[in-house]
This record gives sequence, structure tokens and C-alpha cells, in this order.
Amino acid sequence: MSDDTQEEKVAKPKKLQTPPGIHDVLPKDHEYHTFIKKVVRHRARQAGFRRITTPLLEYTQVFDRGIGEDTDIVEKEMYTFPDKGERSMTLKPEGTAGVVRAYIQHGMKTWPQPVELFYIEPHFRYDRPQKGRYRMFWQFGFEIIGESDPALDVQCIFLGKKIFEDLGIWDRFTLQINNIGSAKSREKYKEGLVNYYVGKERSLCESCGNRLHKNPLRLLDCKEEDCKILAELAPKFDQFRSKEDEEFHAKVKEFLDELGMEYVENDRLVRGLDYYAQTVWEYWDKNTGAQNAVGGGGRYDGLVELMGGGEPTPAVGFACGIDRTILHMKDAGIKVPSKDNVHIFVAQLGDAAKKKSLPLIDQLRDRGVRTVGALGKGSMKAQLRLADKFAVPYTLILGITEVREGTIIIRDMSKGQQKHVKMEKVVDEVVKLIGEKNLDKYTPGEVSISKD
Repeated sequence: MSDDTQEEKVAKPKKLQTPPGIHDVLPKDHEYHTFIKKVVRHRARQAGFRRITTPLLEYTQVFDRGIGEDTDIVEKEMYTFPDKGERSMTLKPEGTAGVVRAYIQHGMKTWPQPVELFYIEPHFRYDRPQKGRYRMFWQFGFEIIGESDPALDVQCIFLGKKIFEDLGIWDRFTLQINNIGSAKSREKYKEGLVNYYVGKERSLCESCGNRLHKNPLRLLDCKEEDCKILAELAPKFDQFRSKEDEEFHAKVKEFLDELGMEYVENDRLVRGLDYYAQTVWEYWDKNTGAQNAVGGGGRYDGLVELMGGGEPTPAVGFACGIDRTILHMKDAGIKVPSKDNVHIFVAQLGDAAKKKSLPLIDQLRDRGVRTVGALGKGSMKAQLRLADKFAVPYTLILGITEVREGTIIIRDMSKGQQKHVKMEKVVDEVVKLIGEKNLDKYTPGEVSISKD
């Protein structure tokens, strides 16, 4: 047990707080989340993907079978526990296995193929917390199930690029690609890899020593210096790929060239999950490489069958980390539009003014004006200070005199100027001041409800 894990186990928090590696998403970061989700949804709809949400909690077997029992995720990182019925349950550590389970369970093989799905969800792994790597983390992902074509692999890769372009950070990444062969080719490669490492065990780190006979592909992306040197001299995938594998890989590169996408052929890129075959790729940070990769994916043609779906079913997909994407956006100085800025603050004094302000606030909100009302007992001076903290462009002031005269004061907070407006005209006046383009429009009744 590592020192940091031991410390977590014995230390008693002095106050209630989030567990290590799990954090609150505060309003400022939610602005980034909202913007990323908007971009992802837009690109997904353009490409014909439909959204799916799978449960946060699945039977452990979904991931044991789907991800692979000898992977780091299953062996070390899953949050697994028995429920009250003594069934083994797991908080989902990644999205693809759950989507494939849903594909099988709901008979999606009868849908028009391929089935194109996307998701935006939180995931959980008991990983060592560090910058951009958390135990509860958000991902968006895309899956194409039911058809095999190198063009679909490229569509996924290019879709990731378009999203990162929309977010203003594509120039921070390089595209790393590899072809790890079919399942049959990969098994031959594993044998060659194990034979290469025989006699070199003493030079491996403890983790790689454990992986050698369980998951030898993972030795190729170890970050320990001695392991990196050995990996550089290890056999390459292209020595074991079949003619069909090579043809598939050549087509992927041909289509990428057609789209003008630059890429780096990385013969050590394997990805960490057992279900991958043929194309794999990652989006690497140009400065730190794999250490700060923002996401990646690959083809997983055998997973549907492996999870009980019957006949072999081709599939490809990718996922990207939202938390790490936000870090890149902040580091690049990307500012996102905020939907949380308040347009109007309503200040009032006295019960009569409070009664008038309640329907007024409601009318403003229905017209798309983001409105906050100070309905407590604060003085007018205190309410205006609060309006300054909300940084509103205008404050509506309603006191005893205004109630009696049927008027309201509109105060321009930046200029310090104000004017009286008739109560029945104030909503139209405010909408005009704020400007139609800045309003969040909602028309009651715009959602149709079927009574069938």
C-alpha cells in the first residue's frame, strides 16, 4: 500500500469535505462544462449521432468481461462493492462497455446499422489523483456499432478534431495513431513480446513485472526510464500484422491524408483496454505527450460478441476527458460565453413594493431577462451594494413613492443615471435596453405533448 493511500485510510477529516480525487464543479467551471456540452451536442447532431445515458452503476461482470480482468482498471482502479443482495456492483470506470451492454440488451442490432451513439457522463476510477486526473471525472464519447470500414475510424478521429477546433485548442495536440492488428494478429504479437522480455525481467519495474504474462502490451507505454528503453527495442506491431491488417491501416492513413489531417505513426501506442483491435489513436499534448493526453479511442470489433451479443459485430469509438479539456482551455486563455450573468436587479422597500415586485420579476424572466430580486429586509443602500456584486447593467428601484405613483426607477449602474418609467411599460423598456440578442427566450407551450 502506497504512503498516500495509507494516509488516506487512517486520516480522519477535521471537517466535512470531498474525498481525495473527487471535487465539486463550481459555477465558473460549469460555464466550461456547458460550453463543451453544447459543442459536442452540435457536432454529434451534425453527424447523425443520438445521445445515450447508461447507469453509473452496473454489474461488475460488465467491466470484467468488457474491459479485461488483467487490465489495470479492473485489477486496481474500479470502485466495486456488494449491494444488499450480495451482487457485485461497480461504478462505471469507462463508457464503452456500458454502451455495448445496452446495444445487446435493447436489441439495437435490429436498428438501421451502424448505430451511432454519444454520451456525456461522469466516470469513476480509484487512480492516483494528480493534475487533470481525478477519481470522479467527466467524459464525452462517441460509439459507432454495426459496421466495419476504415472511413468510420477516420470519421471518429476527425470528429474529435472538429470538437477541439470549436473549443479553440486543437493546435495544442498531435494525433498519434497505430494499428495493433486483428485479435489473431495481436495474440501472435503478445507471444513475440513475451519472448523478447524473457531474461530481462530484472530490468522491469514492479508493475511491468506483474504485467508481463497478464497484459504484455501495457509494457510498451510504461513511463519508467528502464522500461521505456526496453520498449524502444521491442518487436514492432508491423512485424506481426496480417495483409488484411496492413490494408486496413493503409486505408485509414489514406483517408486522413484526404482530410488534410497530420498524424504521427506511433508503433508503441496500444491503449489500456483489452477490447481494442486494428486502429487505435490518441490526442497528445504537444509539450508533454502521452502524460497529458486529452483522449483517444479505437476499433473494438470483438466486444459485442465477447459480452454475449451473438455474432461478431464491428465497432469503433473514442472518448475524451472534459476535466482535462477544461485545463487546456484555461491554459490557452480560452474564455467561454456565460449564461449566468444577471441582467436586472430589482430593489424594493416595504411590503407594498414587495408585492408589486413579485409579478414584475416573473414577467421579466418570462421575457428572457435574467432577473434577481432582493426580497429580504435590507436597506436600499445594502441592496444597491448587492446589485454591484452581481455586476448588473441595470437596477429597478421600487419604493413607497413609486408604488403610489405607479412608476419604477430604472438605474443605469455604469453611468449612475436613472429615470422613472410607468409600471405597465417597464418590461418592454427593459427588454429594449438589454437587447433582444442577449435574452434567453422561452415561449410557454413550445413543447408539444402527445396524449396518445
